[in-house]
Amino acid sequence: MKTLAELQAIRDRQKMQMASRSGDDEGKIKVVVGMATCGIAAGARPVLNTIIEEVENRRLTNVQVTQTGCIGMCKLEPLVDVIVPGKEKVTYVHVTPEKARAIVSGHIVNGQVVTEYTVAGEKA
Repeated sequence: MKTLAELQAIRDRQKMQMASRSGDDEGKIKVVVGMATCGIAAGARPVLNTIIEEVENRRLTNVQVTQTGCIGMCKLEPLVDVIVPGKEKVTYVHVTPEKARAIVSGHIVNGQVVTEYTVAGEKA
């Protein structure tokens, strides 16, 4: 960090990240990442970080990103739930950072469920 502007940019990014992970959640889209031991071992941390980065980069103020413990479907980790107010919860499975970007773009931004990444789209 060499300038006051760089410090301000860091501050602004951190404020946006904090706002997306807490605060008033009424009417917001909730993105919940399973971060129990099984999820972390399967790669949930990079998925969580990618989702947070995408929300920040797109300046999505109507999205709250949180994490949770065990969701109970360990063999399908990393798991991501997307909860849009007034709609049914969608659970995404075997999420990678690349899939996370597609979920943010397709589901959160454009309102289209990325069916092939969901529990229903999972091939047995």
